[in-house]
Amino acid sequence: MKRNVLAKLLLTGMVLVAGLCVLLPGAVAQEDGAHAEEASADDGGLGTLGIAIAAGLAVGLCGIGTGMAQSAVGAGGTGAMAEKPELFTNVLILFAIPETIVLFGFVIAIMMQGKI
Repeated sequence: MKRNVLAKLLLTGMVLVAGLCVLLPGAVAQEDGAHAEEASADDGGLGTLGIAIAAGLAVGLCGIGTGMAQSAVGAGGTGAMAEKPELFTNVLILFAIPETIVLFGFVIAIMMQGKI
């Protein structure tokens, strides 16, 4: 029960953050090139904040997903190895596969930070 409520809260929060990231740039856009000479791409404005939040979300959400996947693999793998110890190599490989999700999230975050 509590897990369903937590999942709904996380999903709602992610939808709100995504909506803000989509709608906020249009709301604060400059009109007709006003002050165009003062604004530059790397002025540390809302675009930089959005990229930083997106990079943090990429790593954080990938970490949460990896933790959930590894907990399921670890529980199932422990039971399987208790019955058949020769399954250690297979369980180790299955335990390492979700770890690549965090690495992909980290690479995406580094690529986003390169845009700042």
